[in-house]
Amino acid sequence: MTAGQYSVDSGTDEARPRGGRLPRRERRAQLLDSALEVFVAQGYHAAAMDDIAERAGVSKPVLYQHFPGKLDLYLALLDASCDTIIANTRAALEATQDNKKRVEATMTVFYDYVASDTGAFKLVFESDLTNEPAVREHVERVTSETAALVARVIHEDTGLPDEAARLLAVSLVGMAQVSARFWLTEAGGISRGDAAALVAGLAWRGIAGYPLSDEPGS
Repeated sequence: MTAGQYSVDSGTDEARPRGGRLPRRERRAQLLDSALEVFVAQGYHAAAMDDIAERAGVSKPVLYQHFPGKLDLYLALLDASCDTIIANTRAALEATQDNKKRVEATMTVFYDYVASDTGAFKLVFESDLTNEPAVREHVERVTSETAALVARVIHEDTGLPDEAARLLAVSLVGMAQVSARFWLTEAGGISRGDAAALVAGLAWRGIAGYPLSDEPGS
């Protein structure tokens, strides 16, 4: 199991049966899996460690052996979710040298993420705890690190200054985030693939207007 990937059984709301002892890594993964379900369903403030322990089928002392408090558990989930988006964005950009396909693949990363059955995107993009500095830092890391990856490609392929490349990259990432979330809640009549392709086409028509030959002084 890789970071941010949880085997969520979304088909039942019943607590998992209590089982025998698990290796520490497996137990931690199980607790994260259960915590994700509870946080997505209830939000941070309404969720309780009792709920998470019950969902995982363990006692509260077992839960606290792995996570000292609810915020620690939430941040661990947030870390995994952020790492997933960033890693998938990097993979999308490295998968091809065709910039049009790069735009399409990067846009698809965000649409696939919000469409995941785990609902993990709610922790990153719809957190009810953004007033907590540590949470806000994690959430902002998604934008800053994915934009940095995109900006590097823009700078290398267009010759634009770093500041200009980063501004364009943040704009593209923002377009992906906002449009994907809107699609999920307001544009369900459009398939995920069609929606991602539609917005990718808009993004490409814009970013394609910055060829390398436009580099100042060329």
